[in-house]
Amino acid sequence: MERLAPMRLYSLSKRHFVLVFVVFLVCFALTVFIGVAGPKILYEQEHNAEQLIVKNVSIKTGPFNIGSPPLNTYNQQLWLTCVMQVEHSNIEGFQQPFEINVELKGVVHDATEVQINKIRQKSRRLHCVTKCDEIIVLHLGYLNYTQYRVKVSFKGLENVTYDISVKFVWKMYNPTFSQVEIWFRFVFVVLTFMVTCMFAHSLRKFSMRDWGIEQKWMSVLLPLLLLYNDPFFPLSFLVNSWFPGTLDAFFQALFLSALLLFWLCVYHGIRVQGERKCLTFYLPKLIIVGLLWLSAVTLGIWQTVNELQDPTYQYKVDIGNFQGMKVFFLVIVVLYILYLIFLVVRACSELKNMPYSDLRLRFLTALTFVVLVISMVILYLRFGAKALQNNFVAELSTHYQNSAEFLSFYGLLNFYLYTLAFVYSPSKNSLYDIQLKDNPAFSMLNDSDDEVIYRSDYEDMPLQNGRAIKATAKYQDESDSE
Repeated sequence: MERLAPMRLYSLSKRHFVLVFVVFLVCFALTVFIGVAGPKILYEQEHNAEQLIVKNVSIKTGPFNIGSPPLNTYNQQLWLTCVMQVEHSNIEGFQQPFEINVELKGVVHDATEVQINKIRQKSRRLHCVTKCDEIIVLHLGYLNYTQYRVKVSFKGLENVTYDISVKFVWKMYNPTFSQVEIWFRFVFVVLTFMVTCMFAHSLRKFSMRDWGIEQKWMSVLLPLLLLYNDPFFPLSFLVNSWFPGTLDAFFQALFLSALLLFWLCVYHGIRVQGERKCLTFYLPKLIIVGLLWLSAVTLGIWQTVNELQDPTYQYKVDIGNFQGMKVFFLVIVVLYILYLIFLVVRACSELKNMPYSDLRLRFLTALTFVVLVISMVILYLRFGAKALQNNFVAELSTHYQNSAEFLSFYGLLNFYLYTLAFVYSPSKNSLYDIQLKDNPAFSMLNDSDDEVIYRSDYEDMPLQNGRAIKATAKYQDESDSE
């Protein structure tokens, strides 16, 4: 009979479980507190439109000549946004379509200007209720020049009868935050590498085919977490190219998709013993998660490619089928959630009378529920109730307010995986009962995974487990009779 690698999960008492959750929450809270004390993520510079136009020129038309502040690689990206405000506060909400013309030039070291793109004319919509929505004029994913100059003009706002005030805002990453980001990414990369090596070292004496489904998945998720933390991130400050940023986004989408697939496979695999066929077990899950991954990657690549050709491009308003993509994505998300709930409910109903499988199920569910609740709280605090309405995929970076919002996501996922790696790894004193394995009278060919693991590790079980005590006594009595 092939041996099955045990898990530290089986030898933990209730106090140990409480301690595991407390350590997880303390580590997460520590990263949040460090982020709160950290620098603001975005540096902003405002320009009042009235100071940018010459006399006898309407503020509803322009043109406006706007120069960016001096830039360096630590600023990472650059946004120019337009904030309009209707002077009469008692008006009802209205929408006004208009055209915006943008001409972008880069300034080199000798103060000469280089034409980056021709004048681009884009259709935008001014939407005001109590406040008007912020309009993104342009976005540069990486910086080739130390300064930029933009010429902006409007067409169509002259039809608005209300007085309008216009303000342009440059947004870029705070150089101090960029240094903090480099250090924290480096710390998480080192920690993840150490945890990965320790987890692999703990399973070195067991054959890979003897690993449990959680242990197999952890051997996949930990290397992907290393990529999620992006060891290549410093290249963004060494190379003026779109590639490092795109690579980072690809790694994040890959890890998050693998995590979603992990939940489906584990909740299904805990109650399915024996061979798990590819067509019936893995293929439906791969299709659902693969469609989510494909949607995110497609929009990301589409945005990057078009921004390289036109910095004023925005897929939310420049792609006619964006709403179709959004609906498709939300349908797949709902389908995933329903499938996951079905697997969880069925696993709970079938495994409630199996102490060992039920323990695996309850621990994973409890920890994952805590992580999801924290994630929902973070998303709500960042975006409010209209998270999916106005911020489907892009412009996430422009809504970060402080370092805590950045570190909370990275810390949450990293410590979640570290906790799972600790619980699913074998303990140091996990030894197999050789006599039990070799004795044909105690064949375990028809036993479940949990029974094989526990019967080989009774000494590590808590004494209050009556089943383990009875099984040990029965085995001792039969040995004495022989």
